[in-house]
Amino acid sequence: MRVLTDWRFHASTRITLRMRVALLAAVMVGLAAAVVSAAAFYLVRNSLLSSLDDELRQRADTVVSSGLVTSRINLPKAALYGSDIRVGVINEQGEGVFAGLPPPVGVEERQVAAGHRPSSLRTVRDQRVLAAPVGTSGLALVLAQPMDRTWRTLARLGVVLALVGGSGVVLAGLAGATVAGAGLRPVQRLTAATERVASTGDLRPIPVSGSDELARLTHSFNLMLGAVAAAREQQRRLVADAGHELRTPLTSLRTNVELLLAASERSGTPGAAALSDVDRKEIFDDVRGQVEELSTLVGDLVELARDDAPHAEHEPVELVDVVERALQRARRRSGEVRFETQPRPWTLLGDATALERAVLNLLDNAVKWSPPDGLVQITIRPTADGWATLEVADQGPGIAEEDLPRIFDRFYRATEDRGRPGSGLGLAIVKQVAERHGGAVRATRAVGGGALLIVRLPGFAG
Repeated sequence: MRVLTDWRFHASTRITLRMRVALLAAVMVGLAAAVVSAAAFYLVRNSLLSSLDDELRQRADTVVSSGLVTSRINLPKAALYGSDIRVGVINEQGEGVFAGLPPPVGVEERQVAAGHRPSSLRTVRDQRVLAAPVGTSGLALVLAQPMDRTWRTLARLGVVLALVGGSGVVLAGLAGATVAGAGLRPVQRLTAATERVASTGDLRPIPVSGSDELARLTHSFNLMLGAVAAAREQQRRLVADAGHELRTPLTSLRTNVELLLAASERSGTPGAAALSDVDRKEIFDDVRGQVEELSTLVGDLVELARDDAPHAEHEPVELVDVVERALQRARRRSGEVRFETQPRPWTLLGDATALERAVLNLLDNAVKWSPPDGLVQITIRPTADGWATLEVADQGPGIAEEDLPRIFDRFYRATEDRGRPGSGLGLAIVKQVAERHGGAVRATRAVGGGALLIVRLPGFAG
């Protein structure tokens, strides 16, 4: 059984879809031709037999009604108008006289002669045998018509039907292959495109023609190619930007380490200048800051990489609690910067950890741009359409108009931000978290002139 199953599997894998369609069309036409041919053969056969029976009855009636058959001796075969018909007159014992070769005589014919049956009609040894009573004399006229011509006609009909049916099957197979080839041409283009993508990485879209299901499939495939191309371009830019951002702190870190190693080697050489304690402390502080910057950058990259990871299971989250936890962490590293909150209860389905990271990034960004004694305002504003906005405003210099559309892009930094610490990924993480929760982000200028960053999230009032 397993060998048979394996053979069927390998046979099915060798048969192409085009061949399957052609075979299916040929099989269906073959079945239809077989049914039609069988019905036609059956109808023609019945028609020929019915005509033969009617002819025999007509001849028998002509002979009986003519009165020529009055005894067993008077049997005019010429009255039957046929030389291939066997004729006989029998009594109830089956005895009688015959013109030429005797017709078959059996129980049915004797019963007709005895008056037990009005007539009989049957097929015996390729002969159609009819028995009809002759008056009330206890005799029966028996006619036997050979069926050779009928069988030859039916045989020729069978050959014609077989040829026509076979031709129909062949034509159906060819038509099925032609139609399948034309219909599967878009599938072949999809296959070629898939092979091209696999071998060359070329993500060019496939031309779409028509509006049928295959055209829709091609359009969907083009959408997939576009999504893959966008993801690849996004990955390329992420790697390029990450490499650019990592190069500066790594170069500086290597320089400082090499300087420390050189100073250590010179310390054992008489007369060589040694680093002062102040210079050494500055270098160590610089190394520490660069390591922290690298740690922050790697952490942000890992957070952004979660964009392609399965999303955490969402659960009801109170936005006010998320803001309070982020505020506790921000206050520990904000120095003299003050915070003012205007919380309004708001609940949404989401990932509390990711939301807290996004809010903390907003607060850190506000602290970075605020003056030492500045004020950061955090406001939650529910709206009537099932949304709420989380607004973070600072008292810094604000965001230039040309920077507003790109402030949430990865690794983007305004011109005046080049010398400040940071990875350029914090606000990109805010955008990612908001979009994963069905929301959006926006940047504008606050009333006091600073920056105003707005996160819009769906939910309901708590």
